[in-house]
Amino acid sequence: MSPAPLLVVCALGPEVWALRGGDWTGAVGGSPVLARTGMGRARARRSVANLLARDGYGALVVAGFGAAVGPGVRPGDVIVADAVRDGEGGHHPLDSAAPLADALRACGLTTRLGLHHTADHVVRGFERRALYAQGALAVDMEAAAVLAARAELRPALPTAVLRVVVDTPERELLRPGTLPAGLHAWRALRAAVPALVAWHRHAVSVPSVTPFTASAPEPQPSTLPQEAS
Repeated sequence: MSPAPLLVVCALGPEVWALRGGDWTGAVGGSPVLARTGMGRARARRSVANLLARDGYGALVVAGFGAAVGPGVRPGDVIVADAVRDGEGGHHPLDSAAPLADALRACGLTTRLGLHHTADHVVRGFERRALYAQGALAVDMEAAAVLAARAELRPALPTAVLRVVVDTPERELLRPGTLPAGLHAWRALRAAVPALVAWHRHAVSVPSVTPFTASAPEPQPSTLPQEAS
């Protein structure tokens, strides 16, 4: 039986736009599906629950922009979650994080692996420092809710979470550097697409010529992503 397609969920339209323009050559399971959930945990959980209730997906990726909470990270760096937590005690480990990090590095992207925290508001200043002290590397507003929906509906579905850094503790959103930092992150997210293809192949055990390479092993006739309604 052939593998099912990859489902990639993002909060924002620009994230979907960046991913849609990436190189999806070699994607398995048919055209990948890109879905915009909207911002925040409630919207993300509702949207992903509706998508997963239809079944038909072979793996799930949560992708988009996020904020770093520790020092030494630059806009455009990628932070892959090996677990995601929220402020209410929810904790979602992700065993498939290391293969995705390997694939991203093979694409030439500076990549870190670690804990993500999902907040219900934009995190700034001392809150970032507190999250870093508690072990987090990145913060977003959707991933834990997506993983909660997946745990309820498709707990065995291979899943990965990545955030491309837009702002850092040294340069937070709404400061003068935000626009160029955002453009750099947008380009990095688009450049991550071949790594998502490689990770999906690995997750559903479809062999590649060379594991986690940025180039695809063979062309596929229909790999332009679909957008979920």
